[in-house]
Amino acid sequence: MRMDKLTNQLQGALADAQSLALGKDHNFVEPVHLLSALLEQQGGACRPLLQKSGADVSGLIEAARGAVEALPTVSGAGGDIHLSNDLIRVLNLTDKLAQQGGDSYISSELVLLAMLQGNDTAGKLLKSHGVSEEGLKGAIESVRGGEAVDNPEAEESRQALEKYTIDLTERAEQGKLDPVIGRDDEIRRTIQVLQRRTKNNPGIDR
Repeated sequence: MRMDKLTNQLQGALADAQSLALGKDHNFVEPVHLLSALLEQQGGACRPLLQKSGADVSGLIEAARGAVEALPTVSGAGGDIHLSNDLIRVLNLTDKLAQQGGDSYISSELVLLAMLQGNDTAGKLLKSHGVSEEGLKGAIESVRGGEAVDNPEAEESRQALEKYTIDLTERAEQGKLDPVIGRDDEIRRTIQVLQRRTKNNPGIDR
């Protein structure tokens, strides 16, 4: 795992997962710790991505919390905590997926894909709450728009784009755009306003 090539969001989620395991007196950081951290992450990319894929996100969050609570505790560990073999496998597979996809940095959405390929608790929870590999890949492709992850802030940049812009193509596909037919007056007025602005500002490219 190329730890120096994690996106900011994945670095933060891993730190949160370790803190979660430590606070619960767990001896190992498991994939379900990381799954819970990704789902609870403020401004994180995973929750909206899973919603886009059609998953039961609310149910998944509660199930992940319950799975973390059910893990065995170890008293007197003195803060000594390690990554479990299952989590190391997930992270290594995530690194492999990133390289196969041409990404320079390893993003959190690929962690979800890697979890789906395992039979540990995290993978089972994802599958039982409506997450499929095909659906998740489709959601990732939709969010990325064909772009690779080439910097550590890539996930935050995508979140900002989704927050402050409107995808007109997506809204049209969902039938959420107002009809244009029958609105000739509004269209004519819009054109007139644009023409006036162009006339009053000769420097504007026509």
